[in-house]
Amino acid sequence: MASADVQPAPTSEEAFAPNGLVDTSAPLCCSAGGPGYPTPLEAMAGPRETLLYVTAVYTGTGIEKSDYLATIDADPTSPTYSKVIHRLPVNHLNDELHHTGWNTCSSCHGDESLQRRFLILPSLVSSRIYVVDTLKDPKSPTIHKVVSPEEIIEKTGLAFPHTAHCLASGDVLVSCLGDKAGRAEGAGFLLLDPDFNIKGRWEKPGNSPPFGYDFWYQPRHKTMISSSWGAPAAFTKGFNPQHVAEGLYGQHLFVYDWPEGTLKQTLDLGSSGLIPLEVRFLHDPSKDTGYVACALSGTLVRFFQTEDGAWDHEVVVSVPALKVQNWILPQMPGLITDLLISLDDRFLYFVNWLHGDIRQYNITNPAKPVLTGQLWVGGLFRKGTRVLVEKLDGELWQSDVPDIQGKLLRGGPQMIQLSLDGKRLYVTNSLFSSWDRQFYPSLVQKGSHMLQIDCNTEKGGLSINEKFFVDFGAEPDGPALAHEMRYPGGDCTSDIWI
Repeated sequence: MASADVQPAPTSEEAFAPNGLVDTSAPLCCSAGGPGYPTPLEAMAGPRETLLYVTAVYTGTGIEKSDYLATIDADPTSPTYSKVIHRLPVNHLNDELHHTGWNTCSSCHGDESLQRRFLILPSLVSSRIYVVDTLKDPKSPTIHKVVSPEEIIEKTGLAFPHTAHCLASGDVLVSCLGDKAGRAEGAGFLLLDPDFNIKGRWEKPGNSPPFGYDFWYQPRHKTMISSSWGAPAAFTKGFNPQHVAEGLYGQHLFVYDWPEGTLKQTLDLGSSGLIPLEVRFLHDPSKDTGYVACALSGTLVRFFQTEDGAWDHEVVVSVPALKVQNWILPQMPGLITDLLISLDDRFLYFVNWLHGDIRQYNITNPAKPVLTGQLWVGGLFRKGTRVLVEKLDGELWQSDVPDIQGKLLRGGPQMIQLSLDGKRLYVTNSLFSSWDRQFYPSLVQKGSHMLQIDCNTEKGGLSINEKFFVDFGAEPDGPALAHEMRYPGGDCTSDIWI
C-alpha cells in the first residue's frame, strides 16, 4: 500500500489560525456552554462514541412495515456491544428514510440556550420529515414531530428532501431534490425554524438549482456549495444509463452567497464530474477548499476559491472503470457514493459501492491526495461471483473479501461515519432501495449489515474489527436496509464550524 508523509496532528489544545497553520496562542472561541465543540480539534478530543443511530428501511423491500431508526450499542465494554438495542418505527409506510441531521451542531456552540436534542429524518420518497427526540432517553429515542409532505409542498413547492444541516441561528436547512412530480428543476432548499415550522424557501426567488442533492456552508467565506444527483422521477426507479444521456442526472456544483441565498456561480464538472454527490469542506473554517465525489465518473473533485474570489475545481483522484465479464455492461464504474474528512483535515475516506473497496487518502496537501489504505469489503466481482475483472495483461481477477463472524459480506460499502478521534470508521451497505434491488438483490432478500474499520492514523492503513458486526438480515420484522449513521454527540459529517 502506498505510504504518505503524514504530519503529526495538532493537539486538542491548539486552535486553527486564519492561514490554516496551528496557532498555539489563539484562544478557543465560544469556549462556553452551547452544543458541540468550539473547534474541530476540540471535537477530536471528545468522548468515544457509545451509541449510533442508523436509518433502517423496509420501503421497496416487499415487507409491509414502517422504516425505523435503529440504536446500536457501540460500547466495547457492554454486553450488548454491536447489537441493535432499540428500534423506533416511524408512523407511516413507504417513506424511505435516508439521510439525517441535527437540530443544532457546533455552529451553535456559542448559544447556551440551544441543545443537540432532535435528529431530523427526511423521507426521500414520501417527502415527510420526522423530528426525533434523542435527549429524554438516548438509547430509546421518540418521535417529537412530523412535518407533512402536503404542508411542505403547499408552502414551498418542494419535495424529495435529502440533507439537513442546522444553522447558527437555530434554524434547519433541508435540501430538496425536486417538486412533487419528481422534476429536477423543482429542486431547492427548505427552511425550518427552531420549532420545525416551515419558514419557506431559503434561496432567493429565481435562484433555485436545476438539480439538488447535498450541500455544505462555509460562513467565513460567505459561501454555500450544493451538488446534483438527478431527477427524482428517474433515480427512484433505479439507474438507467439512458437517463444520463437525456439530461436527467447532474454534473454541476452550485455556489451560493451565504447566508443571502443568491446563486452566484455554477461549476460545470463535465464528463469527469457526472453525478456529484456528497459535498465536504475542510473542517478548518478558515480554509476555502473542499471535495465532492462524482459517482458515475469515479472521480474525487477538489473545489477551491481563486485569488479573484471566484470558485474553481480540479480532479484530484480518478477511479477508472474496470473491464469486466458477465455483467450488464462491458465496463464497471467504481460508483463513489460517500466520502468524509477526519476532523483534523489529515485523512479523507471514500467508498466504491460497485467495486467494493474503502479507500483512505492523506490530504495534508489538499491538491495531491496520497492513497494510504484500501480494503475490500464487498463488491460485484468478489470471489465466488460470476463477474470477472480483465486486467490489462488479460489476466482475470476477483477481489478477496473475508467473512465476518461467519457471515458473507453482501453488497458493497456505501455510507461511512468516522469516530471523533478518527480511529474507527463505521460502514453500511445500502444505497437506495431501488438501486439495491437492481445491483445487489441479495441485500433486499437477506438484509444489509454494518461494519467497523480500524484506521491507522499514524502510518495509514485500514483493517476490519471482527468483533463488530450488525446483521440487519436478522431483524425481528425481516431483513432491513441500513443507511446513514449518527452519534448523539455529533460527528464529522454533521458539524460545521463558523
